[in-house]
Amino acid sequence: MSATLAILTLGVVPLREVLPLLTEHIREDQITHVSLLGRMTREAVMDAYAVSPGDDVLIALLNDNRRVEVSRQKVERDLQALVEVLDNQDYDVILLMSTAPISGLVARKAILIEPQRIIPPLVNSIVDGHQVGVIVPIPELMKNQRVKWEVLQNSPHYALANPIQGSDDELISAGKKLMGEGADVLMLDCLGFHQHHRDILQKALDVPVLLSNVLVARLAAELLV
Repeated sequence: MSATLAILTLGVVPLREVLPLLTEHIREDQITHVSLLGRMTREAVMDAYAVSPGDDVLIALLNDNRRVEVSRQKVERDLQALVEVLDNQDYDVILLMSTAPISGLVARKAILIEPQRIIPPLVNSIVDGHQVGVIVPIPELMKNQRVKWEVLQNSPHYALANPIQGSDDELISAGKKLMGEGADVLMLDCLGFHQHHRDILQKALDVPVLLSNVLVARLAAELLV
């Protein structure tokens, strides 16, 4: 088919894990990846997106492999501008590949997938009252995660494990901690977590593990059929 997909990211996001889920339904040359900050220098990012008084903070990964704090308001403004550009280029689906608290973007023609709006209620319907344990990569994201998962019927438990700098043993320890607190479903809600991490937890702990980037990629894939 001739459907086209634009993947929109905030910073540097490795897409190699989710591309196979999409290319089951669409050729890779029909997929475009656009990053708001991914090709900018750190200095340019700070000039354009520094957090001003009263702004909310987002955390993004830049191409120097280091995190940066940026203004949510400024990011949302320019992400909306990118959505409008992509919409005018007649993409069928625009996928915002981000777990950051970004929402309210609007496309006139394309189907716009915003994980912040879609994933929490989807996970709530999947777990159906089970106790969720959320593994968070860094402490700075904990506040946003607590707000994000307020939609769950049972308040989730949280643990820290970094998918990039941490070890598999630390990930398993985080999962064990959550299960010890009563969690019977684990949630990996960071684009740094991949199917490798899900498989490790499922094998070691024999527990269902949800991976947000896989959920949103499969949703996008269904729209391309």
